[in-house]
Amino acid sequence: MSTQLILASVIFVAIGVILSLVFVLTKFIGPKNENSQLKNSVYESGISNPIGNTNIRFSVKFYLVAISFLLFDVEIVFMFPWAVNVVELGYYGLIKMFIFMGLLFAGLIYIYKKKALLWD
Repeated sequence: MSTQLILASVIFVAIGVILSLVFVLTKFIGPKNENSQLKNSVYESGISNPIGNTNIRFSVKFYLVAISFLLFDVEIVFMFPWAVNVVELGYYGLIKMFIFMGLLFAGLIYIYKKKALLWD
């Protein structure tokens, strides 16, 4: 084995041991307030005393917009490496990206026809 591989392995194990020790030490060093009334009180979005019932149901449109955002946001993960290597991939990579973008555009048309983007 090369010395670089051994050094990398030793560093990886050392970081794991150090992180484990830090996690164990914080349990003993940190504050012990398991039954603190302030810690267990309700606090949400800057409001310490919420009014009304917190178990309300949201419209499905919120979830559809969130899923649509994720769908069209994750495409960047695939498009950025393609853009970096577009010259090396050549026409084959260009055709593949056009197919990918066409599928995404078809998804956008489907979402538009289902009126998921309209707020009533």
